[in-house]
Amino acid sequence: MNPLDIITFPDPFLKNPAHVVENIDGDLQQLIDRMAETMYQAPGVGLAAVQVNQDKQLLVYDIRPKEEGRELHVLINPEIVEREGRIVSENEGCLSVPDFRADVQRAERILVAGVDREGKPLRIEAEGFLAIVLQHEIDHLNGTLFIDRISALKRQLYTRRVLKQLKQQNSE
Repeated sequence: MNPLDIITFPDPFLKNPAHVVENIDGDLQQLIDRMAETMYQAPGVGLAAVQVNQDKQLLVYDIRPKEEGRELHVLINPEIVEREGRIVSENEGCLSVPDFRADVQRAERILVAGVDREGKPLRIEAEGFLAIVLQHEIDHLNGTLFIDRISALKRQLYTRRVLKQLKQQNSE
């Protein structure tokens, strides 16, 4: 199986909210498997379908350390139904925002509702790192990047750097 291409900022597709998954079929199962492979190969701890150019409310994640083995989780049509507290996610990064990390304010605890890859309802109470990962990936499904949650100045500096790199690549 081949990994998928991860699209990166400033691709406008990343800013579009994803559509609800209506059918959990063989094609979706195949997409889930390819997303998992892509995430592990990147390497990352989470990946939203929009990051691989798929307009679906779908994400995969695995926050276990590599040496402890894989524990893939799949969330379809996830929604944060409760938020509590505040925490700063230090040095947050993203596969779609390469070569940039920043501190981001997030909810400390969340309750997420959705369904798993078999369509069974899920409710996940998360705090700490898991809460940060889920908020980050669900943001993707809503067309929000983590750089949208940092200061305008830091976002502007990163944007300028990326646009300059793209201009240099296109002129070569």
